Amino acid sequence: MRLVKVHLFLLCVAGVALLGHQCCDAKVMMEYIGATGQPVTFNPVPVEDNIDFHFILSFAIDADPSAKPQNGKFSPYWVDTLTPQSVAAIKERHPNVKALASLSGWSLGDEVLRWYNPENPQLWINNAFTSLTSLAKEYHLDGIDIDYENFPRNNASFAYCIGELITLLKNQSVISVATIAPFHTTVLPYIELFNKYGDVIDYVNHQFYTDKVTSPKGYLAAFRLRATQFDKDKLLPSYEVNGRGIQGDAFFDALNLLEANGFDVNGVMIFSADASSSNNYYYERKSQAFLTNSTSV
Repeated sequence: MRLVKVHLFLLCVAGVALLGHQCCDAKVMMEYIGATGQPVTFNPVPVEDNIDFHFILSFAIDADPSAKPQNGKFSPYWVDTLTPQSVAAIKERHPNVKALASLSGWSLGDEVLRWYNPENPQLWINNAFTSLTSLAKEYHLDGIDIDYENFPRNNASFAYCIGELITLLKNQSVISVATIAPFHTTVLPYIELFNKYGDVIDYVNHQFYTDKVTSPKGYLAAFRLRATQFDKDKLLPSYEVNGRGIQGDAFFDALNLLEANGFDVNGVMIFSADASSSNNYYYERKSQAFLTNSTSV
């Protein structure tokens, strides 16, 4: 009887360890969706069951429809075909799917959006927490993505406000995932945020297509640079469909080159499902195949 108990105990420990190992080793797919106004839906997007697939709804914005700031009160501005019911349905169909809201983006209509220094940072954090908690409940969200793309010269509050907001949302179990999306001209505010609050940031969706590299060797050089600025294990390669930067299968050559040079490709970020609908989601399919077949863990 004692021997059986010992064996059962060891099997339980091994099972827990194995589950933990699988969780840590899971590859991740980040897919922005809903930013262009096209009536895009989740259903056509291919989702591999052994990939942690994150749909990033674009965007939740701290502004009214005229782009006037609302002091931390976020509203959804992604295309209205991405309903709360459709989020719940895709998550039920694929238990490996998570849904995130990306905060801000470049513009609202023709109005360029900017981070502004709140007069009362704590009030901004409280308002943001309340509005995003409501949004998370309504849309069945698992996390947020930070995509502020314009900053004032005297940026005194971004790292504190966003870092404290993420921390509060995680501590209160409103979200389980937080990502950031810097690009070549916004790296400095995000480095400050990551240096101070990196423990609550899960992935860095750096927009490599803004780094003006068009070859695998150039992509490797850009990735090496960003890996020194952020945690290399949280840094994800990214691709803009029909857009800027490296294009076509050269992107996958770049992924192979990253692995050949000692980087673990733990995931891929794609912008966006809206554009991919025109090519039957070629890059989503091939990225997930790459991640599934990748030897690095």
